[in-house]
Amino acid sequence: MPGVRHEGTPEGKIEFIGGVRCYVGTPSGEYNKEKAVLFLPEVFGIDLINAQLLVDDFARNGFKTIAIDYLNGDPVPEYAMTSDKYDLRVWLADHGNEQTRPNIDKVIAALKERGVKDFGVTGYCFGGRYGFDLAFENIIKVTVVSHPSLLQVPEDLEKYKKLSKAPLLINSCTVDPQFPREFQAEADRVIGNGEQFTETYRREYFEGCAHGFAIRGDQSKPEVKVGKEGSFKATVLFFKMHL
Repeated sequence: MPGVRHEGTPEGKIEFIGGVRCYVGTPSGEYNKEKAVLFLPEVFGIDLINAQLLVDDFARNGFKTIAIDYLNGDPVPEYAMTSDKYDLRVWLADHGNEQTRPNIDKVIAALKERGVKDFGVTGYCFGGRYGFDLAFENIIKVTVVSHPSLLQVPEDLEKYKKLSKAPLLINSCTVDPQFPREFQAEADRVIGNGEQFTETYRREYFEGCAHGFAIRGDQSKPEVKVGKEGSFKATVLFFKMHL
């Protein structure tokens, strides 16, 4: 799971919402308190500074953003980004839907009690699976997934088209075993009716990037920097348009 730890100083705070530990970014000025972005991180969780800095960036763009610890305080350790000896299969066996989905539901229920009515999701890798699941149930108003994993293609794409009312943005890339070019083409065919860009579906494509680029890519590589910044900008614009 190649990746790079990013540099910066987090500005958000840890908060328990519905009894679940979250990292929360709050806009400094006026913002719509009936809207919130749920940030579903990849397997490295909410304490990876990369995730926290992204949450802060969404908050700067006017969105209350909540990164949920749906991994129950047990993320993949950071050293796995630079080691090929970590066995992700063992970790995944203890982090299935039964173990991870309940915390997401608890946070959503608690936020609704606080007056939040509309949710957007930005899900990265492992979190992309839950972006789709929440969209199937129409719990969320807008879905963004970046290099999603654990999707069944074309089944999940067909299910999305049939069940979900949420506009969908996919941030995709060149090298992605979890969501390869053929899956990307299927998404265009099934959800975009053969198009890469429609009113309610967009698939951004970042040439030269690999799985993980939007959250743990090596910013010293120009094409990866373009991909990381471009996917973030596309996500913000999509939220501004649909959330």
